[in-house]
Amino acid sequence: MSNHHLLIVANETVEGTALIEAVRDIALSNDADVLVVAPALNSRLRHWMSDSDGAHRAADQRLAGCLARLREAGVRAAGHVGDADPIRAIEDALRAFPADEIVIGTHPEERSNWLARDLVGRTCAVYGLPVVHVVVDLATRREYLAA
Repeated sequence: MSNHHLLIVANETVEGTALIEAVRDIALSNDADVLVVAPALNSRLRHWMSDSDGAHRAADQRLAGCLARLREAGVRAAGHVGDADPIRAIEDALRAFPADEIVIGTHPEERSNWLARDLVGRTCAVYGLPVVHVVVDLATRREYLAA
């Protein structure tokens, strides 16, 4: 059993190759246990109507694909669908999983609500843990580690 715990938080970007590779590299070099949290993203209308089933199913499918790829790469990974609010999803995960490091996957800045709400900066400030930010542009298939 390792003593390094790596928490991954990503929405549609959870299956991005750059994210999978970054997680694989960190996890294998640290013999880490990995927890992937995929927030169930919902439209405002569906949220107001308390209709989160579709969002939960979609997040669950993305999560299953990510976990399969990580396990194929030799990473010990588990995961669950988290709260639609990524800060709350991180907070919930940290209660049961004592992360040493957090990886956040986002869309590029022009299409990312998470970056517009400064998720990376807020996560660093609130939790005081190292945060790796991976940008995945599914539209153009451009992916990279953010500075």
